[in-house]
Amino acid sequence: MNRLVRSATLSGYQEVARSAGLDPLLLLSKAGIPSSALDSTDALIPADAVCELLEMSATASGVEDFGLRMCESRQLSILGPISTVVQDAKSLRHALAAMIRYLALYSEAALLDIEECGNVFILHLSLMADTLTPTRQAHEMVLGALSRMLRELLGPGWRARRICLTHSAPRQSATRLRVLGDAVTYGHDFNGIVCDRRDLDLVPSRANPGVVNNAHIYLDTMLARTNQSLAERIRRMVFSSLRTGNCSIEQVAVELGVGRRTIHRRLTLEGLTFSAIFDEVRAARAIQYLGQTEQPISYVAEMLGFSMHSAFTRWFRDRFGCSPSDWRARRWPSGRCSIIGRSPNASGTQRLPG
Repeated sequence: MNRLVRSATLSGYQEVARSAGLDPLLLLSKAGIPSSALDSTDALIPADAVCELLEMSATASGVEDFGLRMCESRQLSILGPISTVVQDAKSLRHALAAMIRYLALYSEAALLDIEECGNVFILHLSLMADTLTPTRQAHEMVLGALSRMLRELLGPGWRARRICLTHSAPRQSATRLRVLGDAVTYGHDFNGIVCDRRDLDLVPSRANPGVVNNAHIYLDTMLARTNQSLAERIRRMVFSSLRTGNCSIEQVAVELGVGRRTIHRRLTLEGLTFSAIFDEVRAARAIQYLGQTEQPISYVAEMLGFSMHSAFTRWFRDRFGCSPSDWRARRWPSGRCSIIGRSPNASGTQRLPG
């Protein structure tokens, strides 16, 4: 599916590309993105093409942290009208809820959700890219931007407990330390930001709740005009919740406020079934997880909801025509998921902090 993103996501691309010795217009053309996208913040461009552009730029320049460099100067204002309801919310909890609700107006490919766990909360990030589109640079760019936005909301003294990335650690660390600080861990089982749970009650430094209502009305109107199909709404829910193991049709029905039979009936009109959507998302997630070559295949099976490694292998073979280990070996014979060489994280897979 060709999901779109606002061209504002390319903010800073020309400057970073030129500083790395690249021709930005040539690379835009190779990625299939019109050069006019650099002159507007509201043009709609394919999200997969943006991911491809960032990966090509990192490879051509040898700059492993290309995406992270692009977010160094980003502020909340890049979100356009969404920034109003975020920065004027009465607490960080309300600010993040607004960001999650309206993010599809900025990017159809990005998903955010909050998980509260003990004395922390986790802001999870998922990118719904094509199954074979690498997303390392895009994940670093978006997480870096989110981290900067949180500091903008809560003040320069605010710090995350941890910033988690699924890929391996880069050789270069200067940009990471400058943008994300020293709380980054690699080889994790999710991409996201871990924060103190009490931060959710903090009041954004520039909050002005009196102007929020009109902005919400405007954004709700815009959201209603997107005409997002039921299948796509369900696809986003499954994509976001698959890792939790709580993504049954019953749970989706509860979240949508409709009955299970209604979902079946409406999906039938679109020529789909819930199980087909679930299988499609599971396949996309399988490829993403297998690309994290530090993760054992048994762990990938667990993340996808399979109770046994053998069940995952059978499902994968039926879907892709080979075993997960064969697929990984053929695609990344060196054992690394990127065409830029990287050293595996010496500490291995990182688990959820307490």
